[in-house]
Amino acid sequence: MKAILGEKLGMTQVFDEDARAIPVTVIKAGPCRVVQIKRPETDGYGAIQIAYREATKGVNKPMAGHFAKAQVPPSRHLVELRVDDPDTYEIGQEITIADVLAKGAKADVAGVSKGKGFQGVIKRHNFSGQGASHGVHKVHRAPGSIGACATPARVFRGKKLPGRMGGERVTMLNLDVVDVDPERGLVMLGGSVPGPKGSVVLVREAVKARG
Repeated sequence: MKAILGEKLGMTQVFDEDARAIPVTVIKAGPCRVVQIKRPETDGYGAIQIAYREATKGVNKPMAGHFAKAQVPPSRHLVELRVDDPDTYEIGQEITIADVLAKGAKADVAGVSKGKGFQGVIKRHNFSGQGASHGVHKVHRAPGSIGACATPARVFRGKKLPGRMGGERVTMLNLDVVDVDPERGLVMLGGSVPGPKGSVVLVREAVKARG
């Protein structure tokens, strides 16, 4: 699997050859460095660890030793990726966006969505709310009845209720790679990407690409 870490810069729009505006998310991807290689004969599976964004402080001694062994500067983000042939990678190798994606391809992006805090059922589950006409009490945004009846005399598991919203890992599948700028390390993906501006996301080639 080809993948790279990057920073979400925000959204903008580009125009295609038919002068249609296409909303895109711009991601500053990489460069990342290979810190460790895991092989089936030694670790039971094939994978690589890649590091992103050098860290000037806050690296503990075990992690500092881990990076020093690979002769790679300590980094703030470290992820492990399963690969079919780990022997195609080398310790310290630099991975750029040009090694992962090309214009016209499909990409998957994983990130942590924006945290919304504790929310009600209207915002969290898109409930329509109750009536607001004459004679209705001020319960317009309340969820309403949540029980069944004397039988089973309980609330079923998984009932949509108020609660914590957002702040979860979300993966967007099959986004169009509208453009790639290898010199500046930028990739433009059609549509939205989870997370706020400045958040770190994982960009990989689509695993369920259609067409």
